[in-house]
Amino acid sequence: MRKYPIIAFEGIEASGKSTNIYHFCKYLKKNKINFIKFREPGGSIFSEKLRKLILNKKSELNLETDLLLIQASRSENCEKIIKKYLGKKLIIIDRFTDSTIAYQHYGMGMDIKIINQLNDFVTKKIKIDLTFLCTVNKSNMIKRLNLRKKINKYDKFNYSFYNKVQKGFIKLSKNHKKKYVLLDSNINSVKDNLNTIIKNFKTV
Repeated sequence: MRKYPIIAFEGIEASGKSTNIYHFCKYLKKNKINFIKFREPGGSIFSEKLRKLILNKKSELNLETDLLLIQASRSENCEKIIKKYLGKKLIIIDRFTDSTIAYQHYGMGMDIKIINQLNDFVTKKIKIDLTFLCTVNKSNMIKRLNLRKKINKYDKFNYSFYNKVQKGFIKLSKNHKKKYVLLDSNINSVKDNLNTIIKNFKTV
């Protein structure tokens, strides 16, 4: 195992992503493994300010502006967080470049070449060592979203949009150049998913 890899958690809304990250972080704390965790959009102080703009449910930003704000947030995180802790702590990211491809390209139909160019430009040579993709079916997703007390812009799309995004994630997971592990929140218990995370984390 590489001592301090970069691990990303991906998935659509209500796919169990936050739950899996929470329990994994509890495991890391218990085992005294140094880590840093941040979310996208968000992360650094400035990126969190951008997050409020991006996710505001009253926002009427066009697709291009949305994409550029997401990349601006990521740029700050690469400089202020990832480069600072790379090789010093395990880095856990709640969404990263593949979310932009899944949402902005597969979900919204934006040009994948432009998205890839922006991702490469912003991240430079930063690479994810392991990605956990959390999946959810329609009924569970809707049930979980309805329980949320606070919703943002990305919680308000119709199911056909989320379905396109999730299928996009699954396509990305089949890229053999990246190590992807699927975590099914429909049939697997929280404990089962945690065991899968730990098992794969130890082999990075």
